[in-house]
Amino acid sequence: MTNVLLIVFIISLVYLGIANRLLTFITIIAFQSFILFWVTLLELHDMSTGNLVFILIETIVFKTVAVPAFLVHLIKKNKMTRDAEPFLHNFTSLMSITCIIVATIVLSYYISDTFIKKIYFVVALSTLFIGLFIIATRSKIITHVMGYLIIENGVFVLSIAVGNEMPMLLNMGIMLDIFASVLILGIFLNKIGNVIKDADVHQLRHLKD
Repeated sequence: MTNVLLIVFIISLVYLGIANRLLTFITIIAFQSFILFWVTLLELHDMSTGNLVFILIETIVFKTVAVPAFLVHLIKKNKMTRDAEPFLHNFTSLMSITCIIVATIVLSYYISDTFIKKIYFVVALSTLFIGLFIIATRSKIITHVMGYLIIENGVFVLSIAVGNEMPMLLNMGIMLDIFASVLILGIFLNKIGNVIKDADVHQLRHLKD
């Protein structure tokens, strides 16, 4: 069952690569967090109850509900257009993401570690690179925030692979990292929304002290 959920997670990454709407990005990111909730529930059965509950709250309350709602609020407040405005065509993005996934599968074949399942390694590494790819190929700053959240999901997947030994301190560090990044970038978007009409990275060149 866990493998099926991770495969669905990979498919959602492929769909992210060809998505052109900001609300689609937010919906998929929330869906990925929901998948991580079930993967965590099925995989980390040997953890303490308190630690497990903390992770579940992190995936459902914070990553599935709070962060997507916050991103939607930013889009509406700054009156952003609904398009993600990618630099590449959908076909090019699809082929690039497919190559990334295939490359991680090939790389995992040559890496043997008894402590980490290969499917976790493939999903985590693919998520990291696809998050970077989305940041590099989208013009809106809000999509860069989403790309960072996708990268964090990759780190979280890798953490689940060794989750039975993952201390509470690491969980708090992950959650604090997400909260700080979204909050800071949210404030940043709110500020530049008063200066420029649309949060496009190209327009940052015209900002002056």
